[in-house]
Amino acid sequence: MYRDKKIALVIPAYNEEKLIVDTLRSVPPLVDRIYVADDASPDRLAEVVLGIAKTDPRVNLLRHKTNLGPGAGIITGYRQSAADGCDITLVVGGDNQMLLSEAAHFLDPLVDGTADYAKGNRFLDANLEDTLSKMPPIRLFGNWLITALTKIASGYYKTMDVVDGYTAITRRAIETINWSRAWQGYGYPMDFLVRLNAYGFRLIDIPRTAVYLPGERQSQIKGFNYALKVTPMLVRDFFWRLNFKYMYRDFHPLVFFYYLGLILLPAGFLSGLYLVYDKIIRGGYAVTAPRSILVALMVISGVQFLLFAMLFDMEQANQK
Repeated sequence: MYRDKKIALVIPAYNEEKLIVDTLRSVPPLVDRIYVADDASPDRLAEVVLGIAKTDPRVNLLRHKTNLGPGAGIITGYRQSAADGCDITLVVGGDNQMLLSEAAHFLDPLVDGTADYAKGNRFLDANLEDTLSKMPPIRLFGNWLITALTKIASGYYKTMDVVDGYTAITRRAIETINWSRAWQGYGYPMDFLVRLNAYGFRLIDIPRTAVYLPGERQSQIKGFNYALKVTPMLVRDFFWRLNFKYMYRDFHPLVFFYYLGLILLPAGFLSGLYLVYDKIIRGGYAVTAPRSILVALMVISGVQFLLFAMLFDMEQANQK
């Protein structure tokens, strides 16, 4: 128990028979139940976890028959945690690279009722320069690019380090969100943020220490290539969130600002390119003052609509 709240810990794991031991041994007493979600791991992960469960009754093994992805493992843990009546559910990886000694920092905002979902942010750590020096430039760029796209897709414009998997969530959020439609593979942290915002839950970033174990893989995030893979998902999520949150669950005119901006800006840009092409190649027969003014108005209006939409979207994310 932590401050009269029943706490669960979900650990999605795949090929972690070595590091899962240290991860489980580091779980503090404040955690009441531990769920290791074995995503059809081909190694001895299940055997190792069951062995630890004999000495630690908090440990429970949840097994997938087929490999579904880390997001699916977390969702399985979420559902079991809620079914067992846990008030708050923490999530860390099974690679022992997230300090469970910092768990209380994630729990306090949820217990206090100031947030519904807490996520780690390595860039808020006091040793930021040391953290940045350990990250390859391509991973830093990929993280920044994914974060920028996720800000727009999710509506949480004040978050950073969106790929971080150290999180805590309330039972109310678990029981409210339709997890059957959530992204199950890598990229799940961004998809989860979109769904949390769509249902009106409050987010808080928590500073955490970045841990890099010598000789161990550091991340599944592969910079720019990873960003390219998750971008289509974020685009779909963006339009789903707009319609679900601002047209189905409630109504806000910002949805029209977004759509008008997304229509006018590309239309104005393409029209402008045509006028430039006509001027250079055909001698400017199509270029007239009214057409030029219309193109400028479409571009300017499109930019303004998008900026106002983002501003209103940001304000909505801060409201309960």
